[in-house]
Amino acid sequence: MSYRVLSGQLKHETNTFSRLPTTLDSYRARYLCLGSEVAKAMRGTLTEMGAFLDAADRFDWSLVYPIAANATPSGRLTPETWHYLRDTLLGSLERDGPFDGVLLSLHGAMVTDTTEDAEGELLAMLRERVGPDMPVCVTLDLHANVTEQMAANASALIAYRTYPHVDMYERGIQAAELLQRAMEGEAHPVCLVRHRPQIDGADHGRSQSGPMAELLRRAARYEQEPGVLVVSIQAGFPWADITDTGPSIAVTHNGAEARAVDIAESMMDYVWETRHQRTIEVINTEDAIARCRAVAPAGKPVVLADFSDNPGGGSYGDSPALLRAMVEAGLRDAAFGVITDPEVVQASIAAGVRGKISMALGGKFDPEVTPPFDIKATVVSLSDGAFTYEGPMTKGLQASMGPSVVLRIGGVDTIVTTHRLQVLDRQIFVSQGIEPSEKAFVAVKSAHHFRAAFEPISSEVILVDAAGINSPDLRRFPYKHVRRPVWPLDLD
Repeated sequence: MSYRVLSGQLKHETNTFSRLPTTLDSYRARYLCLGSEVAKAMRGTLTEMGAFLDAADRFDWSLVYPIAANATPSGRLTPETWHYLRDTLLGSLERDGPFDGVLLSLHGAMVTDTTEDAEGELLAMLRERVGPDMPVCVTLDLHANVTEQMAANASALIAYRTYPHVDMYERGIQAAELLQRAMEGEAHPVCLVRHRPQIDGADHGRSQSGPMAELLRRAARYEQEPGVLVVSIQAGFPWADITDTGPSIAVTHNGAEARAVDIAESMMDYVWETRHQRTIEVINTEDAIARCRAVAPAGKPVVLADFSDNPGGGSYGDSPALLRAMVEAGLRDAAFGVITDPEVVQASIAAGVRGKISMALGGKFDPEVTPPFDIKATVVSLSDGAFTYEGPMTKGLQASMGPSVVLRIGGVDTIVTTHRLQVLDRQIFVSQGIEPSEKAFVAVKSAHHFRAAFEPISSEVILVDAAGINSPDLRRFPYKHVRRPVWPLDLD
């Protein structure tokens, strides 16, 4: 039997401490695909939507995909943006139905000006329309803040298991296979979720070691038990000031509710017990520069990750604090990617290649957080900013940084872009004429995703807490809405 399946993607990781609103233009800057554009952009990519399209071919589904949308993390979605995205997806139920099942790619940490639980609201509205029996399988980011509303209205929640997220495609296939079983009547998935009073934990710095690795081992073992379909670990996204921020365990079962509760509770006990464990070290800018100066030449670059100004976590991506430190320290043969500053891009275009500019760089979005850097620079190159991810993350996906330039500032070749984005792929540098493996020092705006592409070519990786709104010290932030008391703000 050929089934009719509604699919789509609505993604955003919302940093509620950002003053930068998320609009439809924010989505257009990354991607906002409608109807037939979805397959054109996503087929052949290592993403959930790429997996959904392949699964439709494999299972002979009639797959309907009204929208695939993703914006670089930033502040809350405006009401107009949220309503457009939500209604485009839900409107397909009336336009293109009836359906036998639903397969969605969500993030799990989307916050709007009108709701702190956007995915929960979306799934509740979807469930109201399709009824209690239609299977709804959902993939999530590892950093989802899963709510009771999300678990109650989805048949299954399946989060990534890797960080960097190199298993998007695999999780998409897992969700599709479970949906097929549910539509055939072989499984009747039901989901539940458990939390603890913590907004951080599960050591989401790495999935290959520490508490997260142990949690994944336990999940794999539990999934072998009869009636247990999926054990999903969400590390949470702590820079979202909402009630249910924090780690969670979601268990999807097939008539084994008591056992699912036991699994979720015991795994969350472990998350709580290991809340102090860390497999990563984040140091200040001064110590990072001192370490760079002490490094002996190794034929591979030292990679500095600007952890606290990571656009992939909703930071502005325009802090020049680390760049300033590199320039003032006299580091040579270095590259920096990227600083977002449309004004500097336009001034560089006007100056032309080999032209000189003298102006303030960065610090435009919130100067109190990230003051600008007065630079004197030479324009090395100009481009439209287009590139294709080579992977391993999101391999095959086309992207654009918008009009972009390379500036030589002291000994640092610096990519300045129009659009904000996290640096998680070598092609961001290569597309601008910079081969990162040939540099002595490479700085990237990223917290962890960069590792998939850059750690293999590095001699050392240094995580830096410079100026930005993704600082790992959560006590810096003025939380107002999260449940209290909670660790580490109150407890311990």
